Amino acid sequence: MPKIVIATRRSPLALIQAGHVKGLLSKAHPENDYELLEIVTEGDKILDSPLADFGGKGLFVKDIEKAIIEKRADLAVHNVKDLPAALPRELYISAVLKRENPFDALISREKKRLVELAKGSKIGTSSSRRKAQLLNIRPDLDIIQLRGNVNTRLEKLASGAFDAIILAFASLERMQKTELCSQLLDDRLMVPACGQGALAVESRKGDKLISSLVDCLNDKKTFLEIEAERTVLARLNAGCHAPVGIYCHTLSDGRFHLSASIITPDGKRIINSTRVGIKNVIAGFELANDLLDQGGKEILDSLRKLPAKQ
Repeated sequence: MPKIVIATRRSPLALIQAGHVKGLLSKAHPENDYELLEIVTEGDKILDSPLADFGGKGLFVKDIEKAIIEKRADLAVHNVKDLPAALPRELYISAVLKRENPFDALISREKKRLVELAKGSKIGTSSSRRKAQLLNIRPDLDIIQLRGNVNTRLEKLASGAFDAIILAFASLERMQKTELCSQLLDDRLMVPACGQGALAVESRKGDKLISSLVDCLNDKKTFLEIEAERTVLARLNAGCHAPVGIYCHTLSDGRFHLSASIITPDGKRIINSTRVGIKNVIAGFELANDLLDQGGKEILDSLRKLPAKQ
């Protein structure tokens, strides 16, 4: 029986996600044996500092991608939002699963909504985007760096270290903890991260066996929406410091509706833009150009000048 090795991070959420993909493949292709290769990535080891200081979210995927390139694994399961715009030349996104809820979730003690939080409330997040968006909406809040897996963050909230935390709602869905959500922060409040709520399969280019194997996982609608969002991300060349939100959804007539935001880290300036188009990649490229022309280039250029820790 052929063995297919699926690389994944070792966090509880990542294992749930990889296990879900393993289950789907086992059902569709029971002729194979499937095995998880658990990897502790560089991003998992850095728990006391912002990831942007050390290379951004790419730290969660580099070690996993190395395992695929070195053929220790056949494919990997990622949160799309963790994938940098540029992948290693040997690899590509071979499938995108149907997207779950793409928005952020506010989880607060006493189930308070964002508007109900007291001035100076301590809000935990690891995301520069979420921090900037929150400060744009509620500049009176105290946004504090919060790293660790989902369970660790929830434990810190329960301990009283924070008044509220922000997580991807999809993370709560996958861990069956949606009852903890105090408020769903949809794109009218906070434009989500590129690819949030979607899982991607990454594999080697030219590996026809794996490409054929994972085709059953691919959701065409989600794939095209994610392709549009990643087109914006690539055109902006935003980098790990940039608070950028990008979201695409398909309208009833088949056109693609894209919205995006670029925010200064202090939340004081925000550039918003939307585009509707028939071609997903073209709409994404045009939206990125709109953002750059409206002042986004100035913001991104200033962020690139920020020193990174070694």
